[in-house]
Amino acid sequence: MAADEKAQAKAEQAEGKVKKVVGGAVGNESLRAKGRAEESKGDLRAAKEKAKDAVKPK
Repeated sequence: MAADEKAQAKAEQAEGKVKKVVGGAVGNESLRAKGRAEESKGDLRAAKEKAKDAVKPK
């Protein structure tokens, strides 16, 4: 499950970055904002998974 969450976080980060760059390139501020939001969502998901890994007993 954790690997699935980590992969989803990476996908959100990548998709958000693409939207942000494309939005900036074509001058579409709405698309750029959606990209920033999606990238942030991926960052938060990745941080959550990292925190879960840190407290998991080994």
